[in-house]
Amino acid sequence: MTSHVVVIGGGLAGIAAAVDLRDAGLDVTLLESRQWLGGSASSFARGSIMIDNGQHVFLRCCTAYQGLLARLGVTGSVAIQDRFDVTVLFPGGQARLRRTGLPGPLHMARALASYRLLSVSERLWVGRAALALRFLDPAEPGLDRQRLGSWLAARGQNERARRLLWDLFIVSALNIPGDEASVPLAATVIKTALLGANDAADIGAAVVPLGQLHGPAAATMLDRLGAQVRLGARAQNVEPVPGGGFRVGLAPERAGRVADGGPDTSPVIYADGVVIAVPPGQAARLAGSAGVPQASAFEDLGASPIVNVHVIYDRKVTDLPFAAAVESPVQWVFDKTRQAGLAAGQYLAISLSAADSYVDLPVAALRQQFLPALEQLFPAAAGAGITDFFVTRERRATFRQAPGCGAIRPGAVTAVPGLALAGSWTDTGWPDTMEGAVRSGQCAAQALVDGLARSATVTRTAVRDAAWSGVS
Repeated sequence: MTSHVVVIGGGLAGIAAAVDLRDAGLDVTLLESRQWLGGSASSFARGSIMIDNGQHVFLRCCTAYQGLLARLGVTGSVAIQDRFDVTVLFPGGQARLRRTGLPGPLHMARALASYRLLSVSERLWVGRAALALRFLDPAEPGLDRQRLGSWLAARGQNERARRLLWDLFIVSALNIPGDEASVPLAATVIKTALLGANDAADIGAAVVPLGQLHGPAAATMLDRLGAQVRLGARAQNVEPVPGGGFRVGLAPERAGRVADGGPDTSPVIYADGVVIAVPPGQAARLAGSAGVPQASAFEDLGASPIVNVHVIYDRKVTDLPFAAAVESPVQWVFDKTRQAGLAAGQYLAISLSAADSYVDLPVAALRQQFLPALEQLFPAAAGAGITDFFVTRERRATFRQAPGCGAIRPGAVTAVPGLALAGSWTDTGWPDTMEGAVRSGQCAAQALVDGLARSATVTRTAVRDAAWSGVS
């Protein structure tokens, strides 16, 4: 008899897990509390255009995520740079970081050598610290408790170098102030992306609204694979059943509907295995109800917000597809005009990571601060009209990737047989990213497949032994 697995959560982690579980021949029911798949990488309509909830980009080294895109058949809906190339704006000027064709890590040497925002001696010290990070073992005992700022300062990185170079990548990658970041996670980013393979850091992004990239294709694929997807279905608890398996209880008012539109109001689902692929707070509640020890500790990971400031001008103010900024409240800014479907003018979106100081500010205050900041970076904006200005806030965009988080992040395997965890917050070895989410789903699926196979072997052995015990 084929084992039945329930996957709770229809974000990238849950989608990846469900696909791999079906590939392994297991029956799968995927539960998603929202009315769409894709998780936090979503979009919404504002008038005639589509707005992404955040600026989700990826790098060429994100192989698991790109593999999922290929499986979903949507690689034509993303674009990747030919080579890593970032314009760094500051009031009154700009610099450029662009890799060469040399093998890594030499491919970044010229970019650093020509980065005129730092002095020659500061650039030399940056090179030394980068090489130290390249040879750092993220699993080194005690490293998880260290602050990146202290680690860098001990290796000659002054405040200017940290602010004008290191923070460009660390703040956006880890969604936390650079000095407060986890050293192992920062090392993973630098080692894998900037100092790894020649093309590892090339930047990719969707060319269609995020809500059209993952969700519809995932629903189509899972239906083709024979998985059942129930949308609008919120799992309330997961309880082990005596003798094996689990009882997944659904909130009565959120039993959901199957993805093809038909109702499915069953308040209980029985399963041989469960993958919990939801954010840490929800996972703590569900895993706790299933008897996972220390599940409540998942919430100790905390959360970091991201704020996105959206500005639509009545004319084009820049030719750059995206840019980073220093000496400015702007961190990264993206031209979303074509992706959103804007017919006239230009739509710029500012992405603010580690946005604790911005997340509760009123729109008027953000407008007062960021419109002049954009004019300092893009002089043409000073003469342009504003046709729309709005703000989106992700209060719990990622877990807080601070010192000590490595000791809290759980692996895919739990102490409860048949129950696995997924999500970019779990211990994937990666930061909280789309790549980490996909990897976590794949790990959870493999753990569950292996666990159910072992359980079946044990059961068959027990049956055989019982049969042989009656033979004289």
